[in-house]
Amino acid sequence: MPGERIRNGDPTDRNLERPLPPRDSEPTLGALFTSLTDDLTTLVRKEIDLARTETTEKVTRASRSVVMMVAGGMVAYTGLIALVIAIIVALSRLMPLWLSALIVGIVVIVIGAILIASGRSSLAQMTVVPEKTVETMKDNTEWAKEQVK
Repeated sequence: MPGERIRNGDPTDRNLERPLPPRDSEPTLGALFTSLTDDLTTLVRKEIDLARTETTEKVTRASRSVVMMVAGGMVAYTGLIALVIAIIVALSRLMPLWLSALIVGIVVIVIGAILIASGRSSLAQMTVVPEKTVETMKDNTEWAKEQVK
């Protein structure tokens, strides 16, 4: 072997000047633990990266949804104001203006409360928890426990 030289019949590593392990022997316990530690460290880093990516994707999707809801709400609000004024004016021909404005105002408030409750409910169902990452972390924990046994 190129990095090997013979000194008194013992193979040694030229750079470290220590005996090389026999070629057909199994890895030492220390080497196995070092390898396991390195693998677990790599695994945890990759899981953290996965969690970060998954969470970022979910937050981005939720942000886009909220922006679209706000933009739609602003446009609808403008149309709603025009309709409310038209309804108030139309009802003022049948009753006093103040009464028609009161009735229309109460109806609009009830509709608004229903829409707010609906939006709040749909946002409450959305989670930002990275479910895939949590599941793989559980699998990895089980794997690591099996490796240590």
